[in-house]
Amino acid sequence: MSVASTPLMPLLQVQDLHVAFGGKPVVQGVSFALHAGEKLALVGESGSGKSVTALSLLRLLDGAQIGGSALLDGRNLLTLSEHALRSVRGSDVAMIFQEPMTALNPLMRIGQQIAEVLQLKQGLAVKAAWAQAIELLAATGIAQPAQRAQAWPHQLSGGQRQRAMLAMALASRPKLLLADEPTTALDVALRTQMLELLSDLQRQTGMAVLLITHDLHLVRRFADRVAVMQHGHIVEQAHTAHLFANPQHPYTRQLLDSTPQRHVHPVPDDAPVHIAAEQLRVAYPTPLPGLRGWFKKGEFVAVQGANFQLCQGQTLAVVGESGSGKSTLAQAVLGLLPSQGTLAVDGQAWQQPATRNTPANQALRRCVQVVFQDPFSALSPRLTVEEIVGEGLRVHAPQLDASARRHRVVQALAEVGLHSHQFPGLLQRYPHAFSGGQRQRLAIARALILQPQVLVLDEPTSALDARIQKQVLALLQQLQHERGLAYLLITHDMEVVRAMAHQVLVMKDGAVVESGSVDAVLDAPQHPYTQALVQAML
Repeated sequence: MSVASTPLMPLLQVQDLHVAFGGKPVVQGVSFALHAGEKLALVGESGSGKSVTALSLLRLLDGAQIGGSALLDGRNLLTLSEHALRSVRGSDVAMIFQEPMTALNPLMRIGQQIAEVLQLKQGLAVKAAWAQAIELLAATGIAQPAQRAQAWPHQLSGGQRQRAMLAMALASRPKLLLADEPTTALDVALRTQMLELLSDLQRQTGMAVLLITHDLHLVRRFADRVAVMQHGHIVEQAHTAHLFANPQHPYTRQLLDSTPQRHVHPVPDDAPVHIAAEQLRVAYPTPLPGLRGWFKKGEFVAVQGANFQLCQGQTLAVVGESGSGKSTLAQAVLGLLPSQGTLAVDGQAWQQPATRNTPANQALRRCVQVVFQDPFSALSPRLTVEEIVGEGLRVHAPQLDASARRHRVVQALAEVGLHSHQFPGLLQRYPHAFSGGQRQRLAIARALILQPQVLVLDEPTSALDARIQKQVLALLQQLQHERGLAYLLITHDMEVVRAMAHQVLVMKDGAVVESGSVDAVLDAPQHPYTQALVQAML
């Protein structure tokens, strides 16, 4: 029998939750309560069990053995029939996921996906559902909602896709929203906007929010209460202000002490210049409407008039929101996009188009290597560690035999802290056998094995937990000091910029709006856009 929630009775009461896979426990004895209109953050590192806890509430875990109870308005979600649970999913309890591009159907327009929920859950007719889908998009702050409703997921930015996911989750006015890392893939400005939007909508509807995250800065600004998970257990629960001011458990104190530390060495005035750009311009061809499009292409200018230098042992951070042009600039430096203006690597220009694999361009590619944001998608799941790390040697050092290549691979792995005595059979393992931080170390080893002068670091730690992020940044700082590496750091995390950078470029709409030393730009920003970025991190 359903029991209506009251102010004295939690909307959701989880007691002694256990989740296991194949008899191996993943969540053990988790208990917490969540009242209507309350925001509870479930925090912890990858593998702590926080996402499994959330998914188990809706029984979305294939092959899981689940025990305990999870009472929503008095009904135990863990014992409901599949038919009854289907009416709860998306109606009483909705969920938004970390990566909207994989959660949205790529074969359906955005408006159709939202309208489908309204038709299934509220029984609306097609036209009425479509009209309400547009209203929901407008409520989440998407500009031109009628036009965006006609768009496919790949035609929206990351922030727009996440807003569309939120509109879909709110379509049935749920009592409880499960938000699993909803802002991890967003830049700092969009992250702040999403938090404010979610708070506004939560206050308007009175729904409860269970936020799954490892971003402690986000928790401090958003949550009413915090529950800290480690190894499948909740080790501490408290009101947010109290937990940040007076953490009790050693693990909580460890998480709060995970702010990256600045350990950079000054760059000599006579340090050689590895990358030099003057009036760098990158443009993409675009179709023109009407008959003109048959004979001529338009263009979208992604980078306009960028000037910078990157010296040996120096880190240049490029910051800006999604669409600012920072990733396009990085691709031009890597020779993956044709560019105009002057762009030289160790005094040599890319032979245009830079994408041609001429001997001169191939020599430059050895000098400039890249480490990507998500190590799981950047590493081939079909190749072993030895094949992944040694792949570049087959192209750039074909004279090496198998034994020499293996020796170089072992050296590169040891340099990033991966040793065979820690990981038996290390060379023959596959990426899935490693944690996120260990996979990023593999990606760094793959880049280092060619002994480059420059590493392009494209959001190298944004997909990692705070404690692992701190370890990877410390490794990068150590490698820079030992090897004299130059880093072009693409990021939206100002704490990473403070820890790593000597110089900063701030980009907006393809243009560099401010540049200078890290202290000058972050402590005394001059441009209003830079001021807004810095303020968003306070």
